[in-house]
Amino acid sequence: MNQKLFSKDFILVVVGQIISLFGNATIRFALPLYLLNLTGSSALYGTVTACAFIPAILLSPVGGIVADRINKRNIMVVLDFFTAAVIFIFSLLMNGENLILVLTVTLMLLYGIAGAYQPAVQASIPALINQDYFMAANSIINTISSFASLLGPVLGGVLYSAYGLEPVLWVCMVCFVLSAIMEIFIRIPFQKQVSDGGIWKTVTTDFAESIRFIRKEKPAIGKTLFVICGINLFLSAMIIVALPYLITEVLDLDTTYANRLYGFAEGALAAGGLSGGICAGVFAKKLAIHKSGNLIITCAVCVFPIGASLILFSSGMINYIVITVCCFVIMVFSTIFTVQMMSFIQTETPQNLIGKVIAVILTVSMCAQPLGNALYGILFEICKGFEYMVVLFSGAMSLMIAIGTRNIFKRFSIGSDTSMETGQFM
Repeated sequence: MNQKLFSKDFILVVVGQIISLFGNATIRFALPLYLLNLTGSSALYGTVTACAFIPAILLSPVGGIVADRINKRNIMVVLDFFTAAVIFIFSLLMNGENLILVLTVTLMLLYGIAGAYQPAVQASIPALINQDYFMAANSIINTISSFASLLGPVLGGVLYSAYGLEPVLWVCMVCFVLSAIMEIFIRIPFQKQVSDGGIWKTVTTDFAESIRFIRKEKPAIGKTLFVICGINLFLSAMIIVALPYLITEVLDLDTTYANRLYGFAEGALAAGGLSGGICAGVFAKKLAIHKSGNLIITCAVCVFPIGASLILFSSGMINYIVITVCCFVIMVFSTIFTVQMMSFIQTETPQNLIGKVIAVILTVSMCAQPLGNALYGILFEICKGFEYMVVLFSGAMSLMIAIGTRNIFKRFSIGSDTSMETGQFM
């Protein structure tokens, strides 16, 4: 393991992530927006994006198990090439019949690939750098993700508005091919684990082992995951559905620029993630894990100005600014929270379990997302003309969950000697 942070292999991982995540952010921005523009239906949009999350939930634990048993570099290379192939096939089929079905299947594949991909990236960090740099490394990875998410929707929105979907598809294909080529040169230490049986037995045994670790040795993880699921259901899902629907279909904005403005709003979300990742890295030693609950409360409180603006102002631009600023702040604090949690689990989890445990956490935390997307798609459809009611409902539920569970985070403390007794998470 390297004793320094910026080793050659870690730099290659970072550069590969920049290219790959830029393509990912762009394609996942353009395809749902293309569907929304064609149909104008928030219910269909919410349902399709909900379906897209299902493969990510199912494949994330598989990705974690594979990440512990196969060289993580090979996983990243193969999945990036496969993603480019999926986009290429969609480009050939997009002008045919059953576009909604083809688009839904494509999104499901893309989300599924991402679900299998991310455990390999996160599990590679402990293999490449010293434990003292975990917080900084996770901050860099999150910052890169946010930076790519910032550029992806903005440039994707400009390209899509000016030239349509096809140029966006080709740009994304090139990104994934370049990322795969870059990752071929990464050297990640790998020790093959012995398998006692067939593939199915290996999968079930590894999954059961990670669940046992979370339940028996780190029981607070389970409690915290329920909190995250609640926030994903009532807050994250609302933002995912509301942002494109409100900006492109509801607000009184020039239709010529609505898609571009939506791209800028997605860019603001990414800028918030970028700022949060930088803050988490700069203030790593000053961030107290037992105060993490306050970060979630801040995120919930920021929802209410959006609802108030929709009630008080008829100007589409004023509402757009309020929505964008509030979402930026939400992303700042939620990213700091994410970096804290991920760094902690990497510190507390043995090397032979790291991929599986991260995958289980990602899987469980994502479970509420499809349900939330479908729920808010239907709610916005039902409450046409009264969209502020849906937003305020989201804020109220999120705040109740955040306040009610703040005591869980107050029991966390730094120090591996007491982590099990205090319910230390991540």
